[in-house]
Amino acid sequence: MAKIAVFPGSFDPITLGHYDLIKRSIPLFDKIVVAIGVNADKKYMFPLEERKRFIEESFKDDETVSVMTYEGLTIELCKKIKSKFILRGLRNPADFEFEKAIAHTNRKLSKIETVFLLTSANTAYISSSIVRDVIRNGGEYQLLVPDAVRTK
Repeated sequence: MAKIAVFPGSFDPITLGHYDLIKRSIPLFDKIVVAIGVNADKKYMFPLEERKRFIEESFKDDETVSVMTYEGLTIELCKKIKSKFILRGLRNPADFEFEKAIAHTNRKLSKIETVFLLTSANTAYISSSIVRDVIRNGGEYQLLVPDAVRTK
């Protein structure tokens, strides 16, 4: 059976941190599904289709990476696509504490394991919220995102 990992998030937008994490996880799994969660109560800077396009363009040359959207619990998506792994990145101790609680809950509700990768030192400071703030204020966001977002 193929080792499929789901990498969930809002990716509003995808950052170089996300990109690096996905690239580094490719050798670990047969397939990586970047899963864009849809939350009707949340306001996004980029429309869903644009966020999806950013990721698809960023990984157009890698057939092991696919992109999909979903609503509801990530573990339900995992069950649906027969994934036994959730991929998450850790930038700092606060991320770890938050993600640890979710991972324990997911394991209690299912047999799905969460695999954590530490972000690279050169991207650990980047978050989508920081990128959005830089964009809103006319800063050089291009230094923080993959090429597909730079041409937005």
